[in-house]
Amino acid sequence: MKIAVCVKQVPDATATRRLDPDTKRLDRSGEGALNAFDVNAVEEALRIKERDGEGELVVVSLGPEKAAESLRKALAMGADRAVLVSDEAAAGSDLVATSRVLATALDRESADLVLFGQQSSDSDGAVLWAAVADRLRRPLISQVAELTIEGETISGKRQTEYGYDVIAAPLPAVVAVSDAINEPRYPSLKGIMGAKSKPQEHLTLAELGVGAGAVGVTGSRTSVLALQPPEARGDTVKIEDDGSGAERIVEFLAERRLL
Repeated sequence: MKIAVCVKQVPDATATRRLDPDTKRLDRSGEGALNAFDVNAVEEALRIKERDGEGELVVVSLGPEKAAESLRKALAMGADRAVLVSDEAAAGSDLVATSRVLATALDRESADLVLFGQQSSDSDGAVLWAAVADRLRRPLISQVAELTIEGETISGKRQTEYGYDVIAAPLPAVVAVSDAINEPRYPSLKGIMGAKSKPQEHLTLAELGVGAGAVGVTGSRTSVLALQPPEARGDTVKIEDDGSGAERIVEFLAERRLL
């Protein structure tokens, strides 16, 4: 089985996040890391491959050239190769434009199974996989916490408000996994060293066959009109609880006729 996992480089969890007032986009100039949910997707793909004893695992991403650093973590975990679509014209791509690029890259790979992490930590959109599945015209299962494959059928178990749903779909399919599906492995020293020699393909939009006008700001269907800081809070009162905290809170509310 050939498995493709879509991954994304996001700002490192320790980095200060800010919106660029000029571009009105998230500033990604700091340290980056492989999106945590995508690590779960890579781990699940590795487990499927190990169960089968054969197959190929390729990670696919859209991002700047420095995103290759994060892709190497997936290679160090055990992925066979990486494909990075990187082009200045793609900067500022929204869901619509990003899904167009990823779907084109995935169509080129012809994978039996496409895995996504449930969401990314920088935008928390949790809908990109649906847009890609629609473009590929493939069935989709999302929020999967347990995945099984029997023959040409894949089944996903996901938690709901009232219990669990088990959804089955024919392969090829697209699946978005939650962080409850597994505990990702740590790359071994051997894996880290071996990642440097694994195939890493870098593609431009032209090489992929995607027009520059179909991505970036031009190809996007959403736009940010303005940015502004949140309104300043009014006067605050800090109450230290010395045993009379409850009474003082009641007095505070009563003074403002909130009781």
